[in-house]
Amino acid sequence: MFFRMIKGTLLRQWKKMLMIAFTIALGASLAAAMLSVMFDVGDKVNQELKTYGANITVVPKSASVLNELYEVEGGQNTGAYLREDELGKIKTIFWAFNIVDYAPFVTVNSTLDDGSEIKIIGSWFNHHMELPTGEQLDAGIAGLRSWWEIESGDWLDEQSSNQEDSAMIGTALAKKLNLSVGNTIHVKGSDGGKIFKIAGIFDAGGEEDDQIFAPLNAVQELADLDGCIDSIEVSALTTPDNELAEKAAKDPSSLTVSQYEIWYCTAYASSICYQIQEVITDSVASPVRQVADSEGAIMEKTQLLMILITILSMIGAALGICNLVTASVMERSSEIGLMKAIGAQNGAISGLVLTEIFITAVFGGIIGFFAGFGFAQIIGHTVFGSAISMKPVVIPIVAILVVLVTLAGSIPAIRMLLRLRPAEVLHGGH
Repeated sequence: MFFRMIKGTLLRQWKKMLMIAFTIALGASLAAAMLSVMFDVGDKVNQELKTYGANITVVPKSASVLNELYEVEGGQNTGAYLREDELGKIKTIFWAFNIVDYAPFVTVNSTLDDGSEIKIIGSWFNHHMELPTGEQLDAGIAGLRSWWEIESGDWLDEQSSNQEDSAMIGTALAKKLNLSVGNTIHVKGSDGGKIFKIAGIFDAGGEEDDQIFAPLNAVQELADLDGCIDSIEVSALTTPDNELAEKAAKDPSSLTVSQYEIWYCTAYASSICYQIQEVITDSVASPVRQVADSEGAIMEKTQLLMILITILSMIGAALGICNLVTASVMERSSEIGLMKAIGAQNGAISGLVLTEIFITAVFGGIIGFFAGFGFAQIIGHTVFGSAISMKPVVIPIVAILVVLVTLAGSIPAIRMLLRLRPAEVLHGGH
């Protein structure tokens, strides 16, 4: 009998039930879309920000101390160096998969044939290396400096045998020396000189425009620095800092065992820096605060925006359901009054109405979830140029929200139902 009554109501009031399902589907679709984007936006924002450079720098410990005490920039003036043969260890840390790209640097003060002094920086461009884990990696400044505008020529191809003695030069220096792509430049270091062929001219918009960038091993030869590097720049996907991360950054030993495990196993910039220091001898790794803070601020604001949109969409859906369910109860007041007159209890009648609404809500919620996931893909491709992945946690959250919204929207109608008096309803209030 119970299910026959539900079936009769759904068929008799199918238009109102369809509107309720549509209202729930609309709210669920917005919630599913925003939650899907919110849970996936962290990696997407991180990947976008990684196009603007490294967020971690690694320098020799002694150079870091001198820099703090005397404001010495970099390690090239201190005689302190890191070991090139340890670079592969960066991809062996706990958060190895979060390391997007990295590149070593060595800076040599050199002279040209006319006696003028310039800085020549050795680094990787698209360096191919075999990792201790057996994996292969292509890393270098082609990825870390993706915002550089190549005025002429192209990025130096480190894996090409005919570009071993090639270099890239900044626009300001190229203009000063009247050099163009294909020209050569003779550079003298403390341990000899080399002739480099200009492979590309770049505009970095900074001090790099007055510098030359060449393959790492070629620059090391100029100053007899075989196997030595000044610094390492690392681009890593990180989690925004919180109180635990800030406390650990100051002194990891101040953490309790459980706090240390949480911090070490979370991709905070400070924990990744700590792990890099564990594998690179006598090194100090520190986050680039401007980039790290920007990542945290952007992610927090973006996630807050998604949460607010979700809340507002659910409130709108609840108000819509409230109006529709109340109208349905008013239309059925005579039927409900008759049920009460023949002995039906308020609980049984309320259960009947709620069952009808929840059956409708289930269909609306399912349709809304898949529609929302479709909206999330549109947002992902439009904003980030990639798909939004399906996060399993979104399913129970949307289900809970649908239940809460359906209950919240049905409460006013249930209260009206409980106040209905059979005599007044059946006799028209006389």
